[in-house]
Amino acid sequence: MNYTGKKVLVTGAGGFIGSHLTEELVKAGADVTALVHYNSNSHISNLRFLEKDLLNSIRIVFGDIQDGFLMNQLSEGKDIVFHLAALIGIPYSYVAPSAYVSANITGTLNMLEAARTHRVGKLLVTSTSETYGTALYTPIDEKHPMQGQSPYSATKIGADKIAESYFLSFGLPVCIFRPFNTFGPRQSTRAVIPTIISQVLSDSPEIRLGSLDPVRDMLYVKDTARGFMMAASVDNTSGEVVSVGTGRGVTIGEIVEMVQKICGTSKPVIEENQRIRPEKSEVMKLICDYSKAQSLFAWEPQISLEQGLSNAVEFMRVNKPEIDPSVYAL
Repeated sequence: MNYTGKKVLVTGAGGFIGSHLTEELVKAGADVTALVHYNSNSHISNLRFLEKDLLNSIRIVFGDIQDGFLMNQLSEGKDIVFHLAALIGIPYSYVAPSAYVSANITGTLNMLEAARTHRVGKLLVTSTSETYGTALYTPIDEKHPMQGQSPYSATKIGADKIAESYFLSFGLPVCIFRPFNTFGPRQSTRAVIPTIISQVLSDSPEIRLGSLDPVRDMLYVKDTARGFMMAASVDNTSGEVVSVGTGRGVTIGEIVEMVQKICGTSKPVIEENQRIRPEKSEVMKLICDYSKAQSLFAWEPQISLEQGLSNAVEFMRVNKPEIDPSVYAL
């Protein structure tokens, strides 16, 4: 994809997916402004992993999507906005639901209004497969009912619906982009695959996890970034909800086996109650039907789960987690 000359804003650029998307946009020739969540140390988070020449070509801005004035300022003159900034941890949403409403709903509203004010050419609002809840049927297409099975998923449903309203009410060219479970290098150890890998690579004689039964459709992060860019580069995604995934479901237990095979280990797995979601909040099966994305912009995943896991393992061999993998962190 050629993004040469495109003026692009990425919110949440310091995050896991955001850093990969920012990297691929710069490689494609885009003029990128990267919004990183403000912190007192001016830490650019995952952008630090980019090659120096790429990093030097990015305009990095520190701020918060809850600041509507800043979102308005940053949107001026932009051709495309990728809105990824959000509070994403499901366990923490049980503790601080109000913070999720502020960041995910109000933050998205700020971005929508800024894009409308400045007539941004295309806005992609990042959704999540968690909005579907436990599958009523699989594979899951965009017509599947949404179920707020956690405060996190409820706020993402709210953000998606506000985005939909801005298309229907104001004609804003917005696409609700809904990736399934993304994984790969740079992901926080609060996510399940880095949690597994970090414990497999550690000196611990065992692996501590929550439930091993949930089924997930794991999408490699470079495929996710490519999906964002493809969805933004065509006109027919405006006003649409578009899901991307692989169409392949695996249990958490099967992922543990794959990682142990890659690493040459055979540690026992202990299920810890504190890591298990409340019964009615657990989402048991998420498998993507990506035929709509295939139709709209010829989407196909390119990197297998096995290759992606190998890449993630190699990254974590070099880059040790900042959080002790044996300690459960919200």
